[in-house]
Amino acid sequence: MRRLTTLFPSEYLQEHAEELGVVEREGKLQIPVLVWALVFGFAAGESRTLAGFRRSYNATADEPISPDGFYHRLTPLLAEYLRDLVERGLDEVAVPDAVDVDIDRFRDVMIADGTVLRLHEFLSDEFKARHEEQAGAKLHLLLNATEQTIERLDVTDEKTHDSTLFKTGSWLHGRLVLFDLAYFKYRRFALIDENDGYFVSRLKQNANPVITEELREWRGRAIPLAGEQIQDVVGDLSRKYIDVAVEAEFKRGPYNGTQSLDTKRFRVVGVRNEDADDYHLYITNLPREEFLPTDLATLYRCRWEVETLFRELKTQYELDEFDTSDPAVVEILLYAALLSLLVSRELLDLVTEQAADELVFPPERWAATFRSHAQLILQELGEYLGYSPPPLLERLIDDAQKIHKQRPILQETLATATQPRCEA
Repeated sequence: MRRLTTLFPSEYLQEHAEELGVVEREGKLQIPVLVWALVFGFAAGESRTLAGFRRSYNATADEPISPDGFYHRLTPLLAEYLRDLVERGLDEVAVPDAVDVDIDRFRDVMIADGTVLRLHEFLSDEFKARHEEQAGAKLHLLLNATEQTIERLDVTDEKTHDSTLFKTGSWLHGRLVLFDLAYFKYRRFALIDENDGYFVSRLKQNANPVITEELREWRGRAIPLAGEQIQDVVGDLSRKYIDVAVEAEFKRGPYNGTQSLDTKRFRVVGVRNEDADDYHLYITNLPREEFLPTDLATLYRCRWEVETLFRELKTQYELDEFDTSDPAVVEILLYAALLSLLVSRELLDLVTEQAADELVFPPERWAATFRSHAQLILQELGEYLGYSPPPLLERLIDDAQKIHKQRPILQETLATATQPRCEA
């Protein structure tokens, strides 16, 4: 429990909530309990409803909160508060290391990616999707595979392109960035190179730069490639690797209302996929002297780390199953999911420290274990923090009673409908 309260101290949770105006200084809501109820309530899965979160809160706090009092707290301000907690946690919690190649050559290896979350169709105005009559959010992550941390996250609607959220600059110096095709832009690659950074990306099928030089000599009657466009000749090749220099044309950023054309030399590498009888094509600025084609393919597989994170969030935490039409609640649940993941990782790190060296804890198996014990952890955490919830019988009465006095329950309605009508 000390590990969790060090990650998110109660004093910090309370003070930051007061700073943002999420709670009043003398308010009855116990904000540390609310945070932990959202974290472990989301992890438990069975309690992933607003009523379930309230029950988790009431089972931990000194005083229960009414349904109206709880639901009125689910505001955009609370979403902002939870986002701040996520950003704090990102600085503290390590993501399990799955990189199995030598990356010491770089200051950091960064992985940029995004995933779509399907939402209630009534949210189509706030979270625009690619298709009409749908709503979708997108979670964008920048993962530092070297430091095993998430450097940045953004939440947008589905129509916001991943590419617009990646900013180039001096921070790229000495860093390697691994991109999927959503980030493919020659101008971006040129700016990374000009900031003394490095990149590896898959080559788009419609990208067809001109080959200026072959970087590897082939014996025999090899097809000459210089002067050809890469996509025009790749289907005629049977060699194990392709390794060429290419020249790509692109538009620079606007200056004084105009955009000038420019060209840049890059390297394109192809690694043959025998099963599909084609090539995986990569574009990069990494030098051949240090990185052979197989090295680039191995480096690019590091992107599987962020894919694993997205898969865990969607399969274990059901991140894209938000049955609500309130945009603030969507954000609250999204950040609750990310906090659950961060807390899960922190406890996994603790378990790994305490366990024998030869034991291995696969991330998804650990996630299932964490989820199944979430309510028990919340109970012990509440006791550790000194909270004394009302007796169980009192909580059962509070949760089971009819909430809206003006709304008849089903049995009352049926009884009234079946009563003999009085004679006039």
